[in-house]
Amino acid sequence: MTDSGTASAPAALWPGAEDWLAELRDQRRVSPHTLSGYERDLRRLQSLAGDVAPADLTALDLRRFVGRLHASGLSGRSIARSLSAWRGLLRWLAKRGLLDANVAEGLHAPKHPKRLPNALSVDEAFRLLNTQASRSSEVDTDAPRNERVVERVLKLRDQAIFELFYSSGIRLSELVSLDVDCINDMRQGEIRVLGKRNKTRVAPVGRVAQKAVEDWLGVRASFLKDEGGSEEKALFLGQQGKRISPRMIQLRLQRHAQHQGLPQRVHPHQLRHTFATHMLQGSGDLRAVQEMLGHASIASTQVYTHLDFQHLAQVYDQAHPRAHRRKEAVAQADASRFNTEQEDNKSP
Repeated sequence: MTDSGTASAPAALWPGAEDWLAELRDQRRVSPHTLSGYERDLRRLQSLAGDVAPADLTALDLRRFVGRLHASGLSGRSIARSLSAWRGLLRWLAKRGLLDANVAEGLHAPKHPKRLPNALSVDEAFRLLNTQASRSSEVDTDAPRNERVVERVLKLRDQAIFELFYSSGIRLSELVSLDVDCINDMRQGEIRVLGKRNKTRVAPVGRVAQKAVEDWLGVRASFLKDEGGSEEKALFLGQQGKRISPRMIQLRLQRHAQHQGLPQRVHPHQLRHTFATHMLQGSGDLRAVQEMLGHASIASTQVYTHLDFQHLAQVYDQAHPRAHRRKEAVAQADASRFNTEQEDNKSP
C-alpha cells in the first residue's frame, strides 16, 4: 500500500512474458483462470530471480528456487504448476532466439501424494437431493409471505442446479455459463457445454434433472429485472436478475448439505466426482465416462477407478469361476461346522 492508501501497481513482467500469455489466450484459448495462475507463477519466478534476467538464469538457479518454494511449504502440486509456467515461457523465448536454451527442461517438482476424488456415496447423494427433506427443513414458516415466496423460488433454482450437477457431471464454470436457449437440447436428454480450452461437448441430462430445471423455469421470471427491454439470457439467475455467480452456488450448496445432515462439506466439483464415480461403478465403461467428463486424456479419468474393494469383490464373486468354487467351499465348511456343533450338543 502507498501512503495515499491506494494499492501500488504490480511490477511489469519480463519482456516477452506478456506476449506469451497473449498467445496462450488468443491462439491456444487457455482459460482466464489458467492465465491468471500462469501470471502469478511468472511473477513468483521474477521475485525469486531478483535482478537476474531470463537469459542469465541457470538450471542451478531454478533448482534453488524450487527448493525455496518447497521449504516455504508450497505443495508439490503447486510447484509443478509453477514449473510448467516457467518452462512454457523459457521455451517460448528460446524458440525466438532470446535465450540460448531452456534451462527449465528436465526440472521436476518434488513428488506429491495423489489425491483421490472425494465422492459422495449413493445414499449421501440421494439425501442431498431429497427435495421433500430440503423444503420441510429449510423453509422458515414464520417469515413474511413475500420472503417465503422468494425462498421457495431459491430452493427450486438450487434444486435444479444440484440435480444438473449430479446428472451431467459438468463443471461449475460450465453450469454458470448456461443460457436459456439450451433448454430445447435439455428436453432431449442432453446439454451442450463449453469446457476447457473452449471445447464443446455434449453431456447427458436425466429425467429428474430435466423436471427440476422445468420447475425452475416456471418461476425464473420472478427474478428477472428487465431494463431497457433487454432480458438476461442466463439460465440460472441470482436475486438481482443477473447471471448467478460461482461463489453463490458454492455457498448455497454448502448450506444445503449442512441442512441435509451430511457429515462433510460439499462443493460443486465434488458432485462432478460423484457423478463420475457412480457412473463408473454402474457401467465400468471408462471411455464413456471420459467422453461425458470431457477429459482430453484417459489418464485423467482413471483416477475414478478407485472403486471401493467391497464392490470389486462382489463383481469378482459373481463373475470368476474360481470365486464360485471358493464360495461353495466356504458354504460346505460352514455346513460341516454347523453339523459338528449339532452333534456335540446331542452328546451326553
